[in-house]
Amino acid sequence: MSHPHPELKSAPPLPEGGLRVIALGGLGEIGRNMTVFEHAGKLLVVDCGVLFPEETQPGVDVILPDFTSIRDRLDDVVAVVLTHGHEDHIGGVPYLLRERRDIPVVGSRLTLAFLEAKLKEHGIRPRAVRVREGERRGFGPFDCEFVAVNHSIPDSLAVAIRTRAGMVLHTGDFKMDQFPLDDRITDLRAFARLGEEGVDLFLTDSTNAEVPGFTTSERELNPAIEQVMRTAPRRVIVSSFASHVHRIQQVLDAAHQYGRKVAFVGRSMVRNMGIARDLGYLKVPSGLVVSTKELERLPDHKVTLVCTGSQGEPMAALSRMANRDHVIRIGKGDTVLLASSLIPGNENAIYRVINGLTRWGAHVVHKGNAKVHVSGHASAGELVYCYNIVKPRNVMPVHGEWRHLRANGDLAIRTGVDPERVVIAEDGVVVDLVDGRASITGKVPAGNVYVDGMEVGGATEASLKDRLTLAEGVVTVVAIVDADTGALAEAPDFLARGFVHDDTTFEPVVPVIEKTLATAAEEGVGDARQLEQLIARAVANWAFRTHRRKPLIIPVIIDA
Repeated sequence: MSHPHPELKSAPPLPEGGLRVIALGGLGEIGRNMTVFEHAGKLLVVDCGVLFPEETQPGVDVILPDFTSIRDRLDDVVAVVLTHGHEDHIGGVPYLLRERRDIPVVGSRLTLAFLEAKLKEHGIRPRAVRVREGERRGFGPFDCEFVAVNHSIPDSLAVAIRTRAGMVLHTGDFKMDQFPLDDRITDLRAFARLGEEGVDLFLTDSTNAEVPGFTTSERELNPAIEQVMRTAPRRVIVSSFASHVHRIQQVLDAAHQYGRKVAFVGRSMVRNMGIARDLGYLKVPSGLVVSTKELERLPDHKVTLVCTGSQGEPMAALSRMANRDHVIRIGKGDTVLLASSLIPGNENAIYRVINGLTRWGAHVVHKGNAKVHVSGHASAGELVYCYNIVKPRNVMPVHGEWRHLRANGDLAIRTGVDPERVVIAEDGVVVDLVDGRASITGKVPAGNVYVDGMEVGGATEASLKDRLTLAEGVVTVVAIVDADTGALAEAPDFLARGFVHDDTTFEPVVPVIEKTLATAAEEGVGDARQLEQLIARAVANWAFRTHRRKPLIIPVIIDA
């Protein structure tokens, strides 16, 4: 298995007739998926998503892939192909289209509908190219064939990209549910046919590569969902991803069966379910869905609310209900059904919401205590089937953290793929397919690009570090220094915020400042800026030694 090396240099020019593959997001993380294919001087982008921030990234709304490496080649981009409509695959498209508005955006009907609704908020009308499974379309030197795959959102596609350098098969996000609710299964016959033709490079979804066996079918959730609808004494509040049309279909069917009415709560939920309903992906029995106003007139045991916030997002409906900050007041006898996964990194936020809801008397049914969620991704058993059906010449695991990518690579090797032809790459690592072999040849910049309010890319790693430092408190030191002697003219003033202190806290640091200034005077340092830096360092060291805190120190020197 070839691994990336930190000492990688920038990649050499692509040999003529070769195909270059660069993931700008989605490798070593779950989110902001974006892969750039280069061939014959043109670029094809597959997916362009966002990553949601962690607690160590305060003030950040979303994180984008880094477009730096393609920014001066945007005119060479022949299309952006979207595999499905999840945020981690389409959320970055508005930011890419801001840089060049007329890039053709290719996707299935539901994917484009979700994207167009999102782009409307940015005031962008895309050049949309609608495709469906079984279709083949040319975009510059790339011949793309679209294949149906099953995932936790309808209308997902894998894409086979034929070029003179060989064929790439990119699964997108997928699993192999044999009994999907819409009867649209992952098209393994097409995978086999492409395998017969010869897949030179196979990009496979790694999310569940560590999970043995097979991902449970969505239909197996019906009993648990029906039990909630049947036995809940009062209202049922269901929280799910706003794009999980099949899960919400199961909720609607069960509510209907047990005589409940349903209302959608939360902007993205109302918008997406409206789109899914209009396009026929969500089948709603007549009279089932009502407005929240109408629900208020119904007895509690006839009520079901479907809302967002299954990941504990602070602004989503469910978190606000848990914090008593929502018109819907959770009370004793209410049942809350969390019909979704725990995305790694969100556990604390989700448990906080569960605890909050439980405190107000709700019974919370979640993945931990009932069968109310199955993953949208193929487990190891399914991936192995795919390797045996496709028989790829080279494999590049995608969509996953390090452990997922490595586990997926191991599966490929166990099915007989040459370990030298399994490429484990990171964001920004350049993989070239030349003469039928895939190998790592260099890297391009692929950092995190933070969206902070209206600002794109303004926040940096350094400014986020400052924000985390601010959590330790801020201490401003105002020192009046005698210009002739370089010594303090009077005792310094300390203004502290968020740093636990009283009137005497800073007395011990005065001699530290005096000593720092004396040393500076001896060495002939009189520049106010340099003195400020010296004082900041001295006070920071003192704060850490004596208080084990790292506040932000703001020194101000005034000449006397």
